[in-house]
Amino acid sequence: MTSQKLPLGVLMGFSSPADMDVEQLRRSQFRSIDRLGSLYFLLFGFAVIFICGVFAATVSWLLLGGWVLLAVGVGGLYHRGGRARIQADHAGVNASTVLRDGAWMFALGLIWAVPSVLFAHSGNPVELISVWALMSCIMAGTALTYIGLPLSTLLFLTILGGANAYMMMGIGSFQLPAVVVCYALLLIVASLRHARAYSTQVTATTQLQEKSEVVSLLLREFEDSNADWLWQTDAARRVTDVSPRFARALGMDAAEIEGKPLLQLLAGSAWESGQFSRALHELAEKIKRRESFANLVLDVDIGGQRHWWELSASPRVDEKGAFQGFRGVGSDVTKQRESSEKIAQLAHFDTLTSLPNRLHLTEVLDHAMQEMERWNRRCGFLMIDLDRFKAVNDTLGHLVGDRLLARVSERLRHVCSKNELCGRLGGDEFAVVIREVHDTDYVERLSLEIIEALSRPYEVDQHVLYIGASVGSAIGPRDGRTPETLIRSADLALYRSKEAGGGLHHNYEHRLHAHAEERRVLEIALREALEKQQLHLAYQPVVNAASGAVEGFESLVRWTHPEMGAISPVKFIPVAEEARLIAPIGEWVLRTACVEAMNWPSHVRVAVNVSAEQLTDPNFVTAVTSALAHSGLPPYRLELEVTESVFMQGTGAEQILDRILALGVKLSLDDFGTGYSSLGYLRKTRFSTIKIDRSFVQGASKNVPESIAIIRAVVALADSLGMSTTAEGVENQEEAEMINRLGCKKIQGYYYGRPMPANEALALFAGMQRSAVA
Repeated sequence: MTSQKLPLGVLMGFSSPADMDVEQLRRSQFRSIDRLGSLYFLLFGFAVIFICGVFAATVSWLLLGGWVLLAVGVGGLYHRGGRARIQADHAGVNASTVLRDGAWMFALGLIWAVPSVLFAHSGNPVELISVWALMSCIMAGTALTYIGLPLSTLLFLTILGGANAYMMMGIGSFQLPAVVVCYALLLIVASLRHARAYSTQVTATTQLQEKSEVVSLLLREFEDSNADWLWQTDAARRVTDVSPRFARALGMDAAEIEGKPLLQLLAGSAWESGQFSRALHELAEKIKRRESFANLVLDVDIGGQRHWWELSASPRVDEKGAFQGFRGVGSDVTKQRESSEKIAQLAHFDTLTSLPNRLHLTEVLDHAMQEMERWNRRCGFLMIDLDRFKAVNDTLGHLVGDRLLARVSERLRHVCSKNELCGRLGGDEFAVVIREVHDTDYVERLSLEIIEALSRPYEVDQHVLYIGASVGSAIGPRDGRTPETLIRSADLALYRSKEAGGGLHHNYEHRLHAHAEERRVLEIALREALEKQQLHLAYQPVVNAASGAVEGFESLVRWTHPEMGAISPVKFIPVAEEARLIAPIGEWVLRTACVEAMNWPSHVRVAVNVSAEQLTDPNFVTAVTSALAHSGLPPYRLELEVTESVFMQGTGAEQILDRILALGVKLSLDDFGTGYSSLGYLRKTRFSTIKIDRSFVQGASKNVPESIAIIRAVVALADSLGMSTTAEGVENQEEAEMINRLGCKKIQGYYYGRPMPANEALALFAGMQRSAVA
């Protein structure tokens, strides 16, 4: 809003604009004259005395006395009206009041014109000069006093100026009357110009008051409806004009706060000790340098409780630019702060173990590597994976598994020193950041200490649990100059530890990266092989130990790549397990083997290896049923080979095996004697065959007593349970004869036949001959 000049007609009371506060204007007009009313009345009194002194000898006392009474009476009444307006705080003044004031001044002008017109004698220069001197003063005083009422000024000066010009005309010269007229006109013009300037001032003042009222209203609404509060200090940094909300925020009375140093109020109990927070120091510096600040968050001690405040303020200066203090706004952000800290906690810490999570570990590792580059030192990173944890989760449930992870985190935290930060990456994977590595033996010792600590028995919910840990380590900058590469290197080393059987520690080696790249390429090629049917089956005969007749075949998957050639199962099967391709490959092997078995005599079985991963798939039984239905193969001709490792997956695998047995499919326990060799497996599941590992066959052929004893024990056990036995890896006649003497029912090995394509396997039955296989 910009200020504008008001028309003189408005100031003279002839009009009242509808677009402005006219009442406020009239009050301003009369305040400007009434504040000087008493002084103006004293001026009139002095002028009356002066007139009496000048004309006491030349004018009759009756005439002079009558004029004095008239001047004092009218002047007194006029002054009384001004006092009444002041007492009423100028309430009710309007345009009519302006016009009445003009009439009063017109009357006063006529009264004061009498001495110039009737009393003064042209032949007496002293009288003329005295009257003119007095009248010029009265005219000037009126012009200055009545600047806000141009109508009153115009009427009074016109009458008095005309009367004095008439008085000067009695001399007979036109120069003096002209001077009087010019003087009166000069005062009138100056008065009107000042009236216009006054109109601008009145408009600006009115607008400023309106703005001040709006601001005050907004501030009151802000205080009443908002959680924030206003505060201000003086130049000495003491709190002034304390708002009620600010006082409530401090838990004190406003009177108690008034005049106290702001920093003392914010510091609380720390004021005496001088141990201020960093944010309070920053606030003190801002106030000291008289700088504006915004959204400054600091902790405040209120009644022994910690609160968080957010303050913003700007310095105050007066119209001369002198510093007056600060004025600002504050708010209690304790709840927001606690929420943000909780969010930060959730973002950087694992909720189950309260250990740092992957994000936090990465940030700490990044900082350690920055320090490594800065100070030319080394840092380290350990990847830890729990061995056999999945079995605990599957057998005892996730609740026990979670409690076990919490116990693991306690042990890991106990092992780590201030130089290390341990955390959980997710699942059963943990990690340790080593901020400074003094020597590589330190990493080795720490890794072995972690394996030893985590491998000790755990007692959880009355269960004694045995798990282990595998560790892979990488040292920067040798094994990586960024957090990502160092983590990747440690992960490759961990994979090497798991691949070697678990419970071990391996450092990163550059060949591991090449090995990982080879596995990645192999995985891509294996997926493509599955899509383009590059896989095929080979069949190895299983013969009767006594007659040498073929009783079945074990189906073995083979892969011949168009560019890489034949790839060993030892190489691609682990890749398939890691890439979760075992299930689709196993289903393809199952369907293909069943179809091929339909070309053989009805008494010949086909054996298919089944992985532990397949037995955790609830759809596996459906896949077996579908393969049998699609091929038409009777269930008794299908034998599924499993290893003892499937029983480590929990009761789910046992339930699936029971459903398979219910279909009429046979089960074979492969590699018996190389694992846990628990007799409980044989009790729980009805196997038709136990397969003796080739290591015992080779040992027996060398007359190793333990191997011979184990084979005899397994054969006796199988016979007592109504199961058959198959010896694997028989490569010559001597081994075949020995196995036959030890009582094994079936033999499998190179001596009777290498894995062969389907057409060669079918050729063995040409002419339905039941002869031995040479």
